[in-house]
Amino acid sequence: MKRTVLKLTAGLAFGLMFAGSAVAADSGTKPEAIALAKKAAAMYAAQGQEKTYAEINNKNGQFIDRDMYVFVLNTAGNVTAHGANHNLIGKPLLNLKDADGKLFAQELIAVIKSGKSGWVDYKWPNPVTKQIEAKTTYVEPAGDIGFAVGIYK
Repeated sequence: MKRTVLKLTAGLAFGLMFAGSAVAADSGTKPEAIALAKKAAAMYAAQGQEKTYAEINNKNGQFIDRDMYVFVLNTAGNVTAHGANHNLIGKPLLNLKDADGKLFAQELIAVIKSGKSGWVDYKWPNPVTKQIEAKTTYVEPAGDIGFAVGIYK
């Protein structure tokens, strides 16, 4: 009896360990976000705006991975491409606030203008869970635009 309980406990712990791994695998990581943003910036440099934006906007394209997607923002605060929400394309985000009232787009723009990559924290709806969650977004500047990919914490 003791042995059976021990086996069941060990099996349950083992199963929970892998269940946690499966859930974690459904979410992007910081290194994956950086790689996806850099991949989009490289395509832009090699193939130009039209092809890159079309691929970013393709919901089945290479720039959408689980809960990660690329979006492009210019220094004026306008979205020029968006992998998860096409309704944002062409929209000004300069004064957009997150759930806590943070003007996060201004921070994203500041990273673009700096010419150096960086991270910005804010709250945003997760396209997978449909819940507002804490998010950190990596921005890869390319002139007057930035390729951005966020992960949910």
